[in-house]
Amino acid sequence: MSAKPARSSIAIVVPPNAQSLDVSGPLDAFLEANRQSSGRVHYDIRLVAVDARRTIRAGGMSLIADTSIFDDSQAIDTLLVAGTPDFALAYSSQDFHGWLRRRVPKARRYGSVCTGAFFLGAAGLLDGLNATTHWQHAAELAERFPAAKVVPDQIYVEDGSLYTGAGVTAGIDLALKLIEDDHGRDLALMVARRLVVFLKRPGGQSQFSVHLAAQIANEGRIQSAQHWILDHLPLDLTLTSLAGRAAMSVRNFSRVFQNETGITPADFVEMARVDSARRLLEESDTPLQRVASRCGFASPDTMRRAFLRRIGTGPSDYRERFRR
Repeated sequence: MSAKPARSSIAIVVPPNAQSLDVSGPLDAFLEANRQSSGRVHYDIRLVAVDARRTIRAGGMSLIADTSIFDDSQAIDTLLVAGTPDFALAYSSQDFHGWLRRRVPKARRYGSVCTGAFFLGAAGLLDGLNATTHWQHAAELAERFPAAKVVPDQIYVEDGSLYTGAGVTAGIDLALKLIEDDHGRDLALMVARRLVVFLKRPGGQSQFSVHLAAQIANEGRIQSAQHWILDHLPLDLTLTSLAGRAAMSVRNFSRVFQNETGITPADFVEMARVDSARRLLEESDTPLQRVASRCGFASPDTMRRAFLRRIGTGPSDYRERFRR
């Protein structure tokens, strides 16, 4: 793997019918890093088309790539594959697979935004590695590429030289992470402020927090119950008490809740408590005993077991990893 040059060459590879924010989000973040550096150019960014034609439809826009995989010969420090709703193309893009297998070993790091992960998977570049994608497609990514270790509930995942981001705007989060790795927190924070985004989302590293899940229910009684749960996490949120608040029988409440949200009431409560605890761990030095109590866990050990189930790491390790 080559050492990082003073000026990094960023290649954003754009498949047909790309998701426009998968391209423009990281692109603007890297460009803003140059603008915020008092005239010093840290990144040379170019768009690389997967087709020989360099004109690409991206959402409602037409993009003209700087080059294509058929004539791109410049060095690449960081290679990112943008996503597309037409990611089924990944399974038949033989020319692109070959190009990726040639170029990735020579890059310092590589990765994807959203469904761009499917192209890396089809080229065998996720095998044995942790990766993520848009939460709606994580199960398919895991099924299609069983040698990959798909992490469905993260904004971005780093594993060695592989960096994968979740859906759409998470490409900005991923780019900010790369900028911070390269040039420090101060520059990444300047870029985040200029783009009017969080350097770290207040919801933590989860791409599908329970606050988003709370918007899924259309049935008014279930939606009200979800919001009440989120506002009363320290209480004893038993199935009987929740059904009573919704004026429904326990059996009917459980059935309608799962039909509306795709999860059981108990799962939702635990997810809500883990999500709340994560924010406290990221944003404060509150002792674990108090974090557990404020978020409705019976004990720190109960909280630890919930963390291991939901995010694969304990509260102490989570705080050490994500608290800055």
